[in-house]
Amino acid sequence: MDQKVLKFLPESLVNYINYTFNLQQLEDLEEIRLRVDRHPQLIFHDQERTCHSYIFRKEDATTLLARISEFSVYRLEEELRNGYITVQGGHRVGISGKVAVHNGQVKAVTHVSSFNIRMASEKKGAAKHILRHISDKNLLNTLFIGPPKSGKTTILRDVIRTISDGEGELLPTRVGLVDERSEIAASYHGVPQHDVGSRTDVMSDCPKAEGMMMMVRSMSPEVLAVDEIGREEDVNSLMEAIFTGVQVLCSVHGYSIKDILNRPNLAPLIDSQVFSRYVVLSPKPKPGQIIGIYDQQFKPLNSKVRSIKNEMGRSNHDSVHVHVGRNRYR
Repeated sequence: MDQKVLKFLPESLVNYINYTFNLQQLEDLEEIRLRVDRHPQLIFHDQERTCHSYIFRKEDATTLLARISEFSVYRLEEELRNGYITVQGGHRVGISGKVAVHNGQVKAVTHVSSFNIRMASEKKGAAKHILRHISDKNLLNTLFIGPPKSGKTTILRDVIRTISDGEGELLPTRVGLVDERSEIAASYHGVPQHDVGSRTDVMSDCPKAEGMMMMVRSMSPEVLAVDEIGREEDVNSLMEAIFTGVQVLCSVHGYSIKDILNRPNLAPLIDSQVFSRYVVLSPKPKPGQIIGIYDQQFKPLNSKVRSIKNEMGRSNHDSVHVHVGRNRYR
């Protein structure tokens, strides 16, 4: 567990964590949830633990908020509008409480009562077993599909790193990353905390639609990468970028190809056959489990794809082979 996170937490909770868990267990820690007047909860991939020996108090919340904001009123005002603060190490602290609204827009979150500390995790090599299916010396336009905690952001980050640096037959590539929620590069004061490659330029904390256009105009990327597309304006900007000749690498929330086909906002991308590859992921049994890899017409690739369970889950077991999906949806 990153010491950068421990320094924010109340001493009683730090003592509980150090006494209860070993280092190997803490590697699988995903979230720390703190609610005023409640027992803290630690969320692992396959279990949830409650700290019954300690109650998180209002004064603890005030201290924690001051620490994560670096005692900066300006940072509080700017970042709390988004509902989270990115701290050193790339960890993200989500907050909730009473919301102040002006003219229909969120201006601040006041009286913060809950914190969700999401542990940043970087797993180099997480995408190595699918790279040959989404590239032919150069990257093919690819869309990663998966529900929350399916590992799509982790895999997207590793693909970005690999194509940026170049590996094997993959040539080094200029990548423009639009990281609206700062989850991929985990930028802190503008500097990526995760390794996203030596040829990657990052636009963080910027709305995707605007960021994509800014990146194309200013940085001339060969590949444009963006996480969690879905809004109409995101799709329009992505279409504009494609017309400039840039390759695209994206992710979207969903459980299957059928989910994507049923989303009207994605229709322009589907109808124009923008993506040459669709990769569907599942969080079970471990994040990064491949359900299927499909081509431009949604036909499953006629091959076997190794599961990346051990890369995502840190298992010591050998990777298993899984059949790529069998069904066509249209």
